[in-house]
Amino acid sequence: MAKVLVTGADGFIGSHLVEHLVAEGHEVRALAQYNSFNSWGWLDHLPSLDGVEVVSGDIRDAQFCTTLTQGVETVFHLAALIAIPYSYVAPDSYVETNVRGTLNICQAALNAGCARVIHTSTSEVYGTARYVPIDEAHPLQPQSPYSASKIGADAIAMSFQSAFELPLTIARPFNTYGPRQSARAVIPTIIAQIAAGATQIKLGDVTPTRDFNYVLDTCRGFFLKLFFGPRELAG
Repeated sequence: MAKVLVTGADGFIGSHLVEHLVAEGHEVRALAQYNSFNSWGWLDHLPSLDGVEVVSGDIRDAQFCTTLTQGVETVFHLAALIAIPYSYVAPDSYVETNVRGTLNICQAALNAGCARVIHTSTSEVYGTARYVPIDEAHPLQPQSPYSASKIGADAIAMSFQSAFELPLTIARPFNTYGPRQSARAVIPTIIAQIAAGATQIKLGDVTPTRDFNYVLDTCRGFFLKLFFGPRELAG
């Protein structure tokens, strides 16, 4: 049984990953972003937190990250600001959280001697596809401040592997869906319209194509990195 850290554990994918890791017998330290409401996000809705040590804090604080990673074998780094529209309004926030926050986690994991770090990226780093299917050789295209911040976070993480030999994997999930997903996403939008009795689904432009991954399959992909060596993964 390994002691693992999940940052962003209060979010959609993070909360499912916490559940999956506990079900597989691992001891989990779960980071929820500190807030004055004493809310742990989606962790508040889990049927049980047995085997989970919930910690509130902020990855923008380097000293906090140093404490957070102590005694941890594996770090699943999912904490990030993710809303694309808000990144146009407050880009500094995205750089501070996604880039500097990732720097803090990598530095802390390196100093703590963690055996591996799985850093979560996004398909948004590829921008509008120049060819399909997208593969790891596809050019990175920062088409929003959010995607630019995630490209920067990936580069920081990769530099720690190259310069300091931090055992690192970059995972880039594509269009994860499932319970606890934001209602703004396309599949919840379709379900909501059907539930409301709509006879015609309204989605706007339906010409783009997408790959959809069920959230538990995404979590299984993360989990497998406990047993295989570091490399960069796309999709």
